[in-house]
Amino acid sequence: MPDTQAFPYETRLNVLYKPLELFDVRAVPGANDFKWFNQTLCKVNDSVVRMAAIEGEYHWHKHDEDDEFFYVVDGELLIDVRDKPGNESQTVSLKPGQGFVVPKTVVHRTRAPQRTTILMVENAGITPTGN
Repeated sequence: MPDTQAFPYETRLNVLYKPLELFDVRAVPGANDFKWFNQTLCKVNDSVVRMAAIEGEYHWHKHDEDDEFFYVVDGELLIDVRDKPGNESQTVSLKPGQGFVVPKTVVHRTRAPQRTTILMVENAGITPTGN
């Protein structure tokens, strides 16, 4: 399992908000301090909702056991996907209000050409950097 600290991303896995607590995804503490910031907002059953404020490119990776959902709040998110390592990739472009599911075992990377805010829904036990 990769160590999340080995990558140049600020990844915070602590659950920031409890049930019945109102929050604003555009005002998450620390989000403006890093080029690639990821914070777990809340837990819903066995899943978590994470917010990311990102600019630039994430590394290629996959999740062997878990699907991953992306939703764009503002900006533009590019998701490069390929069905097997070494295959040619396809790029999906998401604008605000659009979502996309990357199924488990699909190799992918996310990119944001400018500062972008996204929400992700994934299994609470997922390793954000991939397997």
